[in-house]
Amino acid sequence: MNQQDLKTNLLSGPQWLRFAFMILFAGFLQIARIAMWVLVVLQFLFALITGKDNTRLRSFGGSLSEFIYQSFQYLTYNTEEKPFPFSSWPEPSSNGDEWAATTEADLSDEEKSKSTIEKADISSAVEDLVDDDDAEGESRWGKGASSR
Repeated sequence: MNQQDLKTNLLSGPQWLRFAFMILFAGFLQIARIAMWVLVVLQFLFALITGKDNTRLRSFGGSLSEFIYQSFQYLTYNTEEKPFPFSSWPEPSSNGDEWAATTEADLSDEEKSKSTIEKADISSAVEDLVDDDDAEGESRWGKGASSR
């Protein structure tokens, strides 16, 4: 590379414009990082309270993940297409939906019976532990522990 090529590259308007967009998307990624953590906490609390995840939060999480992916693709020169807000907001990928759509109806009879057996084994093991604690309350945990 000669000095003329270097000078041309250093003064290239499109490269400096891309650099400005790269700084912009790096800032968007910081905002997306905060949004992701808020989403994680909300989804956890929702699942903790209701016993299942929120499909709208899951969908937003999927599209946020796609935005983050598209931004990294742009930042690393893997694409020239600028992500949102210069294109439409990404749709969530279907990878997570396939797993979430699996229901008991999708399971084979063998998988259903295996799941039922495992649940029964766990239930009986828990009952055995509770019974052992009640019977051995004084010896295992000290005098009067079973009456607490």
